[in-house]
This record gives sequence, structure tokens and C-alpha cells, in this order.
Amino acid sequence: MKKAIQFGAGNIGRGFIGNILSQNGYEVCFADINKAVIDELNKKHEYIVEVVGEDCQEILIKNVYGVMSNSSDIFEEIKKTNLITTAVGPVVLPIIAKTLAEGIKTRMEAGIKDYLNIIACENMIKGSSFLKEEVYKHIDDSVKEYIETYVGFPDSTVDRIVPPMEKGADILRVRVEEFNEWIVDKTLFKGEIPNIEGMTLTDNLMAFIERKLFTLNTGHALTAYLGILEGHKTIRESINDEKIKDVVVHAMEESGEVLIKRYNFDRDAHEKYIKKIVSRFENPYLVDEVDRVGREPLRKLGYNDRLIKPLRGTLEYNTKNDNLIRGIAAAMAYRNENDPQAVILKDKIEHENLNKAFREITSLSNNPEIEDKVIEVYKTL
Repeated sequence: MKKAIQFGAGNIGRGFIGNILSQNGYEVCFADINKAVIDELNKKHEYIVEVVGEDCQEILIKNVYGVMSNSSDIFEEIKKTNLITTAVGPVVLPIIAKTLAEGIKTRMEAGIKDYLNIIACENMIKGSSFLKEEVYKHIDDSVKEYIETYVGFPDSTVDRIVPPMEKGADILRVRVEEFNEWIVDKTLFKGEIPNIEGMTLTDNLMAFIERKLFTLNTGHALTAYLGILEGHKTIRESINDEKIKDVVVHAMEESGEVLIKRYNFDRDAHEKYIKKIVSRFENPYLVDEVDRVGREPLRKLGYNDRLIKPLRGTLEYNTKNDNLIRGIAAAMAYRNENDPQAVILKDKIEHENLNKAFREITSLSNNPEIEDKVIEVYKTL
């Protein structure tokens, strides 16, 4: 049986990537520091994925086990596999990079000349390339030469909403939406590309990265920030508010116009994609809290993230952006004393000139007209 290692045994790791790998005939080793989850995987060797939407179903995922990612056992697992995936979060990638570096070195010293591909399935741009750079910080030139010959780091983009389960539920059981998308850069594999149903290959990954960023991520964030201002608690409550839905849909159309001009996307197909995204927000089975989606506002207001990057695109192509501007103003109005970034955001806005604060938060300079428009809307919220 084919073997794969999935770093991250959380909801996304089990409910998305681990699910796909298992259903494609892989024995999946989950690597994590959560001992309770690892112990349960080794006890049951299976778990249930609850798919919710128009066609609700339960899928039994088999041929799984676990290993503590901070134990020496992980190096033996790395020696035995040809595919490693991650779903640990961008901030954890540098931590597991040291483990991967040691594991790759172990393969080299054992004389293993089979190809290994490592795919970071994270909510970030070029996560695998970033992970490779982090791995390189822990190895010498001989291991780098081995990696360049035998180890690939294909970049990918992933999309599936995996909300938290209720407390007290089976710790392995996970709930996911029906929709899922895993697109991987086929040009960055080493050796034969694995044939995995559910993994889409492309030679133009950036188009799909920006499609997700400008549509799902932009729409999700706007739905959360606008919903918070109206006192809504969940994404579904927010998107069912017609005033909010109108702004969100038009904002995604504004960002979509950038994608159509930049990548020559089919207009009708992209309009259908937007409608699909909205229907996902409306899914009655997904209880996704607006504070969870809105957390870390400084990151979401970053120069290359889901709010400012599509806005920059509208400036590049001289297209409409009124609804994106309203969403950005709503993000600046986000207040949450339990979110460190929201606290910093509030402090900047309250103690600095608003225009200066906007420039510092977004790194968007030399656009006084846009600054003034955002601040004008912000003052009305």
C-alpha cells in the first residue's frame, strides 16, 4: 500500500487532505503534537468525516495511524514515504521545517534515491516554496544537492470550509462542507506525479491562488466584518442579511473584474463561481462564527492579502472598487479585545492620524484618494 505523511492531524488535516489521500489508496500517517489525537488514531485506525450540504453523508476513513511529530519516530516514517503533505498553519511551517530537514538527511544517509514530494496545503501563497526555504536553513550543501535531485516542493492552493465540532464529540470525527478544491503546480514535482483523484494539476497556479484569494477569502472576510457591525454572530446570519449580501457580492464582482482582465477568465464561469461561494456561506449546516473569520485583521489588511491586493488590482486596471472600499473600512472598524491584532489595530487608529494609520496597516502608499475614500466610509460605521 502507498504511504503518505500528513503533518497536522487537526480538522483540516483529517477532514480534507487526509481524507483525499486515504480514499486514493494511501495509508496515511498523521504527524502531530496532540497526543490525545495521535493515541486515538493508533487505537481506532479510522475516523468519520461528516460531509454537510445538499447531499449530507458520512465517510469512514480507514488505514490511518499517528506519530508524534516531535519524536524520533517521525524520521523512520519519512524514510518510508514518497509523499508528505501539511495542514499546520503558516506560522508552524518553520517549526516542522527542522524535522523535515532531519528526515531528508536521514533518507540521504540511508542511500534512498526514491523521489519525495512535499506539498504545503496551507492558506498562504507559495507555501511549499516557503517551506523549502525554511528547510534549507537547517541543512548543509550536500543535503541541498540531494534535495535538488530527489525532493520536490510543489506549491498548492486549497479550499474547503472545515468548522469546529461541538465540544464533547468524538475527537477524531470531523465536519466538512461538500465543496473542496486542491490545486497543485505540476511543474514542481520531482519524479512521477502521483495520480490522486481530488488533486487538480495546473501549470498556472497563481491564477487559481488569486481566484480563491479574491473571491472566497475576500467575500468571507467582508461577510464577517460587515456582519460584526450589524451584530450578527455567524457567517450564515451575515450573508442572509440582504444589505450585507449586496455589498459582498458586488465586492466579489469588483475583484472578479481584476481576475478576468489579468488571467482572461471566462466571465460567465466566474460569475457562477461567485454564486457558488455565496451558497457556501449560506450552508445551514456550517456554523462559522464571524469572530473566527475576522480574527487577525492586520494580516487580512496586509498589502498582499484578501482586501488590499484586489483593491490594488482595481487601481491597476482602473475598475470599480466602492464595495471593496466599504469592506476595508469595516475591517478597520473591527474590535475584539481577545484578538491581539484587533487590539493593535484599535490602538493605531485611536492614537495616530487616520491617513497615517491606514498607510502603516496596508502598506498602500501614494494613493491619497483611496485613503480618503476608506476613511470617509470608516467614519460612518
